[in-house]
Amino acid sequence: MTTLSQTLVVESPRLTPRAIPLVSRLIGAVGPILFIVLTIQAFSRQGLAIWSVGIAYILYDTLLLLFTAWNIRGLRHAPPRAAGTVTRFGVIVAAHNEAGVIAAAIDRLAGQAQPPDVILIADDGSSDTTADVLAERYALAMPAIGSMTGQVVGASTVEWLRLPHGGKARALNAAMLRIDTEVVLTVDADTLLEPGAIVAMRAAFAAEPELVAATGVLAPICGPDLQGRLFQWFQSYEYVRNFLSRHAWEQLGSLLLISGAFAAFRRDAVVEVGGFDPDCMVEDYELIHRLHRHAVDHGRDWRVRVVGGALARTDAPASPLAFLRQRRRWFGGFLQTQYWNRDMVGARRFGWLGTAMLPVKALDTLQPIYGLAAFAILVGLVASGRFTVALPILIVMVAKITVDLSFHLWSLGIYKRWTGQREGLSLVPALIAALAEPFSFQLLRHAGAVWGWHAFLTGRESWGRQRRTAIATSAPR
Repeated sequence: MTTLSQTLVVESPRLTPRAIPLVSRLIGAVGPILFIVLTIQAFSRQGLAIWSVGIAYILYDTLLLLFTAWNIRGLRHAPPRAAGTVTRFGVIVAAHNEAGVIAAAIDRLAGQAQPPDVILIADDGSSDTTADVLAERYALAMPAIGSMTGQVVGASTVEWLRLPHGGKARALNAAMLRIDTEVVLTVDADTLLEPGAIVAMRAAFAAEPELVAATGVLAPICGPDLQGRLFQWFQSYEYVRNFLSRHAWEQLGSLLLISGAFAAFRRDAVVEVGGFDPDCMVEDYELIHRLHRHAVDHGRDWRVRVVGGALARTDAPASPLAFLRQRRRWFGGFLQTQYWNRDMVGARRFGWLGTAMLPVKALDTLQPIYGLAAFAILVGLVASGRFTVALPILIVMVAKITVDLSFHLWSLGIYKRWTGQREGLSLVPALIAALAEPFSFQLLRHAGAVWGWHAFLTGRESWGRQRRTAIATSAPR
């Protein structure tokens, strides 16, 4: 019998590299060459041309904004309608030392309007009091390493799979082979589903047999202090833009980015492509590339979607260092995946995914460097007293902020209709965030991405543990 790891070797371009076409290499070279040429302008030109790298950054970002606006213009909330049925629906919670949040996650899952048939806790070698919580609160007998015990909780069966510590991807793979449901939802222990989330996911998979992966819509929650509220404020609007962008790319059959903290999969499809890659920093993102690749290679009509009616809240970074670490991992994993799959860039056989989405992603690898370089040049001009040049640049930036603000306020209404989420998305705070972001949060986001470049190039993938700031439950006494 072929094992999951053996299948991964065949399916993964990391383990079985593909030939890189010339067009892919040329597209990959555009960003770096253009950056060098535009940066030279800062030392060889006069007037607004000094800021050529900033102009390019703004034009590129604006084009992506217009693309998103066009593809979400008719977006409306549609109540879930099931044309078929999902025989069994399961949830995997990969957990390592999550004693403070695991009970909240299980209780929220078991309390859904349509609870999952199975909630499988993939205990990834926890050394805290996670075992005590599972034993005392849910009457689960501690299994031996590699074994599983179960207990009925409400309408769901809660199962505890104990594993040696090997990381999230290995825990998910082990659980994927043990769970016996048609559709599997992966949920992080610090992610709390809204009451109708599983209803929406069940309906999406029941209505579309070709659907193999879907992401729900996440909203960030941070700590209750001032710093936490500030980070939640900025990230809330960032998440809105990100999920609307995902819907826009979905319209071209090119959605790549799902959220592993809240994503559902057709189990057989995941097993067919080799499961999650333990050597990728963002195993969920990498898996979607393999699903797309496998579908094209084998003539499958597999689809990936974002389900607007499936909502959840996730514990998000609430301090600059925690935020930078998260973005370092995200962007480092993005670079890994882009590099491994560079043969798909520009490849017509992958449709819009190959000819539009992946070329855009190739340019995205350098977008934060463009952004920081543009800001550094502007600061240099102001610091050296060259205000006659800095003033036109500031006018261009104000024009860009006006465009961003118009899109943001318009898209908020669309997002609310699509998801039904309204909490924390008022217009006045959105206005202030849009004005402040280019000079604050956006720079922090770019800095985290540049740190991700360092992680990718050096291969250093040890991220440290994120401190929970918004979701915490105490183990029963």
